[in-house]
Amino acid sequence: MELKKLLITEKQNLVDLVDYQKDSVVSKTLVNKPAGTITLFAFDEGQSLSEHTAPFDALVYVMDGEGEVIIDGKSNQLLAGEIILMPANVPHAVKALQKFKMMLIMVKS
Repeated sequence: MELKKLLITEKQNLVDLVDYQKDSVVSKTLVNKPAGTITLFAFDEGQSLSEHTAPFDALVYVMDGEGEVIIDGKSNQLLAGEIILMPANVPHAVKALQKFKMMLIMVKS
């Protein structure tokens, strides 16, 4: 069944919608609209997204494990259930301190 229809018609466990892969970062886009995106990520331990910027604010919600979000050079360790905002146009990076899953909500308007 198509993911979009599945999310609307059946209860889902968010953590189970993206799986870990050895030595990888896996992403799954749930929503891709002009107003914004919602993407799930699963990071194997030690995997990362290198420092970059984005033109929009992005909210990170950690669903499982422990990750590090570095914003403008400041390290923030996050555990399951915690959130942090990555402001638009500010350098940021993400690293898995252990296996971890996060949801990224990017607001474009």
